[in-house]
Amino acid sequence: MADRYYLYGIFPAPGPSELEVEGLDKQCVRSHTLNRFAFLYSETGQERYLASRKNLLGHEKVLEEAMRCGHRTLLPLQFGLIIESWEQVVQQLVETQGAGLQQLFERLEGRREVSVKVLWDQAAELETLMQENESLRQERDALEGKQLSMDQVISIGQGIEQAVNARKEGIVAAFRATLNPLAVEALENDPMMDSMIYNAAYLIDWEDEPSFNQAIEALDAQFEARLRIRYNNFTAPYNFAQLDQLD
Repeated sequence: MADRYYLYGIFPAPGPSELEVEGLDKQCVRSHTLNRFAFLYSETGQERYLASRKNLLGHEKVLEEAMRCGHRTLLPLQFGLIIESWEQVVQQLVETQGAGLQQLFERLEGRREVSVKVLWDQAAELETLMQENESLRQERDALEGKQLSMDQVISIGQGIEQAVNARKEGIVAAFRATLNPLAVEALENDPMMDSMIYNAAYLIDWEDEPSFNQAIEALDAQFEARLRIRYNNFTAPYNFAQLDQLD
């Protein structure tokens, strides 16, 4: 028996058993029950794991396999959590946070997290803006080849920036207006790159995903080729399984 255990997630007892999936280091994944909670784990001799793509995907694969096997209510644990004894988990989590964990189970029962990330080509949007906004285009063209003062540079830059931001906010508003009413909860996160203009997670009823997917497709058609939409409809509910979100 290894001295350490790597934890993947928490489920209502009795939780998953006999999952046909390998954990990190190709270890067998098992379930250990403490009170009302089942912890999915594998044995490990390591003190820590590098957050490599392989390890991150391995962690996620275990949780997704449990969900595919019907264990849809889960609290995913952050990558890299290693314990040395189950008594440590009892003292530091079950006894102190048990009520909060139970609240999160109730919050997530029958629901799933989906995520929507929207990316655009800022250069293409700027060119389209200039084609559609005659006053901005005329102002820019009138100053081409001239020696500009700092005030003129700032003024033109601010005007263009405001117009670009207005286009961005119009797109974001359309996504909010279409998707938020379909969700139990919505959580917006910071963009992950300059080209990303919207990054949101939604908590929806499990059976409502086809309708949510249709709404995404309608938005894609509405904006034609302007956007790249990344939609993930099958992921562990990291955004809605936080103890600090509870009242």
